[in-house]
Amino acid sequence: MTRPQTFPLLGCIDTPDQLRELSHEQLEQLADELRQFLIQSVSDTGGHLAAGLGTVELTIALHYVFNTPQDRLVWDVGHQTYPHKILTGRRDRMHTMRQRNGLSGFPKRDESEYDTFGVGHSSTSISAALGMAIAAQRQKDDRQVIAVIGDGAMTAGMAFEALNHAGDMDANLLVILNDNDMSISQNVGALSNHLARILSGRLYSTMREGSRKVLSTMPSVWELAKRTEEHMKGMVVPGTLFEELGFNYIGPIDGHDMNTLVKTLRNLQKLKGPRFLHVVTRKGKGFQPAEENPCTYHGVGKFHPESGKLEKSAPTGPSYTQIFSDWLCDMAAEDERLIGITPAMREGSGLVKFSEQYPERYFDVGIAEQHAVTFAAGLACEDYKPVVAIYSTFLQRAYDQLIHDVALQNLPVMFAIDRAGIVGPDGATHAGSFDLSYLRAIPNMVIMAPADENECRLMLSTGYRHDGPSAVRYPRGQGTGVAVTQGLSTLEIGRAESRRKGESVALLAFGACVSEAEKAADVINATLVNMRFVKPLDTELIAEMASKHDLLVTIEDNAVLGGAGSAVNEYLAKAGLLTPVINLGLPDEFMPHGQRNELLADAGLSADGIIRHVEAYLRHIPLSKHATHA
Repeated sequence: MTRPQTFPLLGCIDTPDQLRELSHEQLEQLADELRQFLIQSVSDTGGHLAAGLGTVELTIALHYVFNTPQDRLVWDVGHQTYPHKILTGRRDRMHTMRQRNGLSGFPKRDESEYDTFGVGHSSTSISAALGMAIAAQRQKDDRQVIAVIGDGAMTAGMAFEALNHAGDMDANLLVILNDNDMSISQNVGALSNHLARILSGRLYSTMREGSRKVLSTMPSVWELAKRTEEHMKGMVVPGTLFEELGFNYIGPIDGHDMNTLVKTLRNLQKLKGPRFLHVVTRKGKGFQPAEENPCTYHGVGKFHPESGKLEKSAPTGPSYTQIFSDWLCDMAAEDERLIGITPAMREGSGLVKFSEQYPERYFDVGIAEQHAVTFAAGLACEDYKPVVAIYSTFLQRAYDQLIHDVALQNLPVMFAIDRAGIVGPDGATHAGSFDLSYLRAIPNMVIMAPADENECRLMLSTGYRHDGPSAVRYPRGQGTGVAVTQGLSTLEIGRAESRRKGESVALLAFGACVSEAEKAADVINATLVNMRFVKPLDTELIAEMASKHDLLVTIEDNAVLGGAGSAVNEYLAKAGLLTPVINLGLPDEFMPHGQRNELLADAGLSADGIIRHVEAYLRHIPLSKHATHA
C-alpha cells in the first residue's frame, strides 16, 4: 500500500490496533496529521468538516484506550465521525466520501465492523449503547460500551429518555457528551444555556484550554453544589442533573488535551456501572475559517484547504429553500399571526432572513421534532398560523404528533417540507423517500408537490391560507429556472394542470418529476399532467385521462408503495376504471448515497427511464386505440 508521504504517522495506521502501538508522546503528532488530512480530504470532496475537526483528539483517545471493535463505540450525529473512519481502515477511500459506490458520510454497519450502529438522525447513541451494554451483561462479556453524543443531540427528548433508563440499570455504559456549543445551527434551550454558562462552551475553552483540572480553581462551586438548594433551584454545576439520573459524572474536561483525555478514559475504563464524561471541544478546531464560522463549514462543498475559500458553482437561480425563505418573510409582513418554527435547522430550512427580520416570531426548538409539531399545534389553537420548516426525513420523527395533535384536531399548521425525495450525497438516512406515503394516509391533510419554483410559492400561500393542516414538499437544490411571480396568490385546492396533449399514453407527474416527464412526453408524444395535489387528487381529470388513453403512468419522487401513484390506483379501482397503470417511483429499498440525478436515473425517474418503462410496456401490450405504438 502506498503511504501518504506528508503523513508519516497517520499513513502507517490502517487499524486501531496499530494506533495502540504508538507511544503516548506520539499522539499529539498524530492529531495534527489527522486534522490536516481531514481538511485536505474534505476540501477535495466536500462533506462534513467542522464537527470532525472538533473530535480529532477525542477519537484518537477513544481508540487508543479502548479495544475497538470488541469494545463498542457508538457515535451520535454522524457528522463527528470522519476522523473515526480515517483511523479504522478507510483513510485511502476518503476521496470517495458521499459519492456513488463510495464511503457513506455517516457510520454504517455494513461498511465497517467499527461502525457498531448506523447513524443519521440524532440522539440515538445512548439508547443503542444501553441495548448493547445490557446484551453484554446478559452474555457475561466484560466488553465496554461507549456512547459519544454531541453536536446538539442532547437537546432531544430521546437522549433523556435513554439517560433516565440507563441510570436505573447497573450495565457498564460510558456516555461521553461532546459539548461544542453547536448542533448544525447554534444550540438553543435551557440545558444548552446552562452548560454554556457553567464552566463549559466558549468560556471554558478560552479560560482553561490546556488545563488538567477544570474545577480546581473554583472550590466555591463544589461547596455550593453540595447544598440542598440545588434541589429547589435546579442544577448548580453541570453534573447535578446526570448524577440525579444515576450516573457517575466526571468533568467537564478539555476535549483537545490529549493527556487529560487518555488518563481520564483509562480511569473510567476501570469503573463499573453508568458513567458520564463531559468533554468540551471547539467545533472547527485547528482550521480558522471553520472555528470562526462553524455553521458555514458544517457541511461544505469543495474548498481551498489553505484559505478555506469555498468553490462557488455558477448561479442557476434560487433554490426551493430560497423560494420558501422569501415567501415566509413576505407572508409574515402581511399576516402578523405567522409564526416560524424549526427543529435546529435554521440555515438548512431557509429561516435565517426570517429570524433576523422577525425575531419575536421565530422559534428554533432544538433537535426536538416532536415538540416542534405539538408546539405549533398549541399556537394554532390560539389563532396563530404556525409554519413548521422541516426536512422530510426529520418529520418522520414526529409522526404521532402530526396525526394526534395536528390533523386529528384539524388545526391550521402548515409544514414546509424540504429535502423531499432523493437528497443525494447524504444517502438513505436523509432521503425524503416516504413523506407522500405517510402523509396521505392522514385525514384532513392537504398535500402539495410543486413542479417548479413559481408553483412552490403559490402552494405555500395556498397551504398557509387553508383552514386546516397542509404540507408543501419540495426537493433539495434548484428548480427548473422559471420566473417567480411575486405576490401571495393561491391555487385552487385539488386541481391539476394539463400541460401537453398527446396520443395513447398519459403521464401523471407529481412535483419535481414533472420536468423529466415533460422531456419524455415530447419523445413519445404522450399527454402530460402536472398533478400538483397528492391529496385531494383531481379525480375528475384522472377519470378523463383514463377514458381517453390506453395507458396511464404515474411518476413521483417518493416510494412507490403507498405513494401518489397508489392514490391514483385506489381511485381508479373505486371508480371501476380499468385503464392500465404503470407506477414509477422509488423502489422498495433504501436508496444509497450519490448525486441526485444519478439516483433518479437508477430509479427510472429520468426522461430516459420513463421512456424505457413506457416502451417496454407497449412492446408487450399492443394498444387497441393507437396501433402505431404497438
